[in-house]
Amino acid sequence: MNFAPTTEAIALFRAAYENRYTWDSSFPGYTADVTYRCAGTEFHGKAVVSPDPRMGYKGEVTEIADEEVLKAVMGQLWETAIHRVRRPFEKTHAGNVFSFGETDENGAIEVMLEGKRDHYKVKDNEIVLVYRNIHGQFVKINTFSSHQMPDGYLSHKYDSVYSDPETGEQKGEKQDFEDIYSDVGGYQVLTRRTIATLDENKQPVTMDFEFTNVQLLK
Repeated sequence: MNFAPTTEAIALFRAAYENRYTWDSSFPGYTADVTYRCAGTEFHGKAVVSPDPRMGYKGEVTEIADEEVLKAVMGQLWETAIHRVRRPFEKTHAGNVFSFGETDENGAIEVMLEGKRDHYKVKDNEIVLVYRNIHGQFVKINTFSSHQMPDGYLSHKYDSVYSDPETGEQKGEKQDFEDIYSDVGGYQVLTRRTIATLDENKQPVTMDFEFTNVQLLK
């Protein structure tokens, strides 16, 4: 494909990027009770999301003794917190040059990055596909539905799959997500996430993360 950078591609992608729901600089963080359910087991703990000068926000989970479960809950808490951080487009995509790719059968427009295999798709002012290199692996995220808020959208149902950057071979099983958010003090906070995937025996398994009694930090 011949790469032809366009201001239209930049404008399209930037508008969708800035339409994502994020917390403003006044967001204080929050505490929550955590319940993790999977394969008939249930664990309970406490969670805190608080401001962090390096990453924007950090998450902590206590009162879960099982290390694998603790790691899983921490991972999801970190994922949702890091995506709510408000970062200027110019900072996040400094140096990136954008161009239009193909338009798919659903009307989503592909946005390519010069010199990279990373690319995105945009439809109805939302980023509906992400394909990018994260920590030496490519992740592909397809978004199928979203929550519409007055100040931006939040992904509702989506999937993700990782692949080897050299061979393109899939690494691990595809995961299907469903996220539910609740208004807490004027801010949207994740209160439930379910992840459906396959275990090592190719059997269906669902992980359920529930956050209740959510309260903003003072």
